[in-house]
Amino acid sequence: MNITTLASLGWDAFFDGQMDSHATDDLAPARVADEQRGHYQLLNETGRWAATLAGRLLHEIDQSLALRPTVGDWILARFPADPAGGAAVIHHVLNRRTAFSRQAPGRRTVEQIVAANVDTVFLVQSLNRDLNCRRLERYLTLLWESGAEPVIVLSKLDLQPEADETEAQVRSVARGVAVLRTSAVLPGGMDSLSPYLVPGRTVALVGSSGVGKSTILNQLAGREVARVKAIRDDDRGRHTTTSRQLVVLPGGAILLDTPGMRTVLLWEGADGLEQTFADLEALAGECRFRDCAHEAEPGCAVRAALEAGTLDAGRFQSYRKLEREVRHHEARTNIQARLAEQHRWKQIHREARRRPDKRSI
Repeated sequence: MNITTLASLGWDAFFDGQMDSHATDDLAPARVADEQRGHYQLLNETGRWAATLAGRLLHEIDQSLALRPTVGDWILARFPADPAGGAAVIHHVLNRRTAFSRQAPGRRTVEQIVAANVDTVFLVQSLNRDLNCRRLERYLTLLWESGAEPVIVLSKLDLQPEADETEAQVRSVARGVAVLRTSAVLPGGMDSLSPYLVPGRTVALVGSSGVGKSTILNQLAGREVARVKAIRDDDRGRHTTTSRQLVVLPGGAILLDTPGMRTVLLWEGADGLEQTFADLEALAGECRFRDCAHEAEPGCAVRAALEAGTLDAGRFQSYRKLEREVRHHEARTNIQARLAEQHRWKQIHREARRRPDKRSI
């Protein structure tokens, strides 16, 4: 790995413009390359550094988990004068240009940032097993919301002789998104990815467990970066990646690998929903009534398309389901924000009553 400048790690004017607000002589920028239970690995022009979080940043994270550094983040840290003299200490996380987020698994409404400051996301789907178009729509809703460019990568081409039919299904739900085929076995099987692997650009690998993300990473890196297990008897891949990591490829592009997702829960998603289902949004604009619920209203263009067979019923149901999730999430986060604000003001009033000039004499 040959790193000579911050720009080779993705640093640009967006991040440089934030330096004035954190101007200090002893803090320097670096990029988060790995994170394991609160212990970080950073990359900058001098190499790789172990790092921990400053106490103040830990306190801020307690107020909002979204402030926790994640792989791909640009941070400001204090570095020891001697590389052998200990770990760097992370003090600030710079504003993210893009952030791929989902709702963290569990009952709490908490944002989990999967990858930060990514230019392109390779959404990997395996050709040697049945593709789930409904899951693909859910992924695309999240990816469009992130601000990064989504690209669908169909892996294991060598195991699917009828790839044309599968690709046609994918294109029917991934309108406006590039769809690429790859194979780790066939000659030139990764060539289709080359236009996106530009020096200094960051590409994330996202997808369910066992679709071949680790194999793609190893092929592009030219070495074994991630462990790969043989596919099972039912042609399904095996889950191997357990953490996120940032890898600088030989050609200068930056690849961010992520663990396979067992659940894909929306975080926000209104904008992503609009882009994923642009065809449905256009149809809805032709309805007679602006607030048409697409149920029994006269002049409903969506119902007319369903009856004519020009709109797939499964796609429409997927849209309605994701729409309900987005609205439910917005309602829950609004309630949480209101309760947090009430708690903040209670603390302010409590502290005010404790001031010496407010005490009874």
